[in-house]
Amino acid sequence: MVKHVVQVPLAAGEDLMIQKNSIGSGPKRLCVVTGTHGDELEGQYVAWRLNRLLQSKLSHLHGQVDIYPALNPLGISTMTRGMPLSELDMNRTFPGSSQGPMSDYIAAKLMEDLAGADLCIDIHASNIFLREIPQVRINVNTADTLVPLAKYLNMDFIWIHEAATVLESTLAHSLNAIGTPTLVVEMGIGMRITRSYGDQLLTGILSILSHLGMWDLPVMPVAPPIISSDGAVSFINAQVPGLFFPSTDHKTHVEEGQELGVIADPLTGQIRQTIHSPASGLLFTLREYPVVYEGSLIARILGGSL
Repeated sequence: MVKHVVQVPLAAGEDLMIQKNSIGSGPKRLCVVTGTHGDELEGQYVAWRLNRLLQSKLSHLHGQVDIYPALNPLGISTMTRGMPLSELDMNRTFPGSSQGPMSDYIAAKLMEDLAGADLCIDIHASNIFLREIPQVRINVNTADTLVPLAKYLNMDFIWIHEAATVLESTLAHSLNAIGTPTLVVEMGIGMRITRSYGDQLLTGILSILSHLGMWDLPVMPVAPPIISSDGAVSFINAQVPGLFFPSTDHKTHVEEGQELGVIADPLTGQIRQTIHSPASGLLFTLREYPVVYEGSLIARILGGSL
């Protein structure tokens, strides 16, 4: 059943409306949210597939699944990362306030609606600049609770962040802070849909529904993910501006010293920087957008024994 979660009047007699589709009923509830950033579309495919699958097999669902495909519907409509007009990053407004301005009010109403779920899965894509392998990102302070759940999601990688790198104003941090366990999924690239990644996550969602006792059909086995506590993450940044041309594939194992690509100058034909891997490990982030400036992120590598 489609329900209105938030409705806010706009100019010209229009309304900003955030909706969810509630499927099934029962004491247990799983929430799947996406579309917080308007240029992240990977979750749209997952929402569509999950909706169709659950509704076609409703007798096998024991509990309620709430699917929120567009937390930032205006952003998705205009292909804008933030909320249009203000360009405010919606994922920096939580937990919000029901007495605050529109963005705070929307955040507060979403928190109110999501609170108390047995689990929330917050699906993101990367931006248009970087391609990410399917992964779950977890605050180190919530790792003991969330890592065991994340292992069911069928993602390639669980990245446990230090607390200082996780912003307190995100939806996931705010929900975890009030006791609603929330997993952040990041995969693919902005403004694109990688169907294979979406299908991979869909298998994981069914796996976690089964684990929670909410799904009684057989589910495909999921592969154990790599966990970042097994090794250090190396960040590789451009030292010069230019065009980045990779010489290795994303989602591969690289060796220390291996060439990852070059930064070229189209004006002179020179290679301004040859980029080598600082460590052996999994190349889990790779630059997709070729134009770079000094300091632009090129790649991330998880080192250690993989």
